Amino acid sequence: MMYNNRWMMLPLLSCSLWAAAACTDGGRTVPSGGGEETLPGGDGWRQVVLRVGAEETAFALTLADTEAARAFAARLPLTLEMTELNGNEKYARLDEPLPTASAVPDRIRTGDLMLWGDDTVVLFYDTFATSYSYTRLGAVEEADTLARALGRGGVRVTFEPAGE
Repeated sequence: MMYNNRWMMLPLLSCSLWAAAACTDGGRTVPSGGGEETLPGGDGWRQVVLRVGAEETAFALTLADTEAARAFAARLPLTLEMTELNGNEKYARLDEPLPTASAVPDRIRTGDLMLWGDDTVVLFYDTFATSYSYTRLGAVEEADTLARALGRGGVRVTFEPAGE
C-alpha cells in the first residue's frame, strides 16, 4: 500500500461556524456552510483517505464543514467507478441524493471534491475558472500528483475514513 505525501498529516479546514460566506483552507477560499453545526466527537469525521485505482495510490482528503459532506461521510467507505470528463475531472453518480447548498465557486482547484446537482460526485484534477454551481464536499491535500494517479479514462476511487 502506497501513501502520498504523509497522508496522516491532515490539516483541518480552519473555519468559524458562524462565518457568513467563506473561510480559508490552506490559503484557498472555500464556502463555509455558515450556520452549520459540528458533529459530536469533534472533526474526526472529516479525515478521509482517497484510494485511486488498482495500485491504491492514496491521498488525504479533508471534508468541508457542510451538511452535504457530513451526509457523504456517513456513506463511507464508498467505492465509485468514476468516468472521465473534459480532461479535468472524474465523476460518478450516487444511488441516493445528498443535501445541496450549491454556489458558483468561480475557480475550481486541483483536488476539489464537489457535488454537481444532488447526486453526482466530481473530483477535479485541474485548476480552471467555472460558471457552474457545485456543493463543496472537500479537497484533496497535496494534490500535485492526483492527475497522474487518476490517469486517462475511467478509474475506481475508494473513499474511506482515515485510520481504517
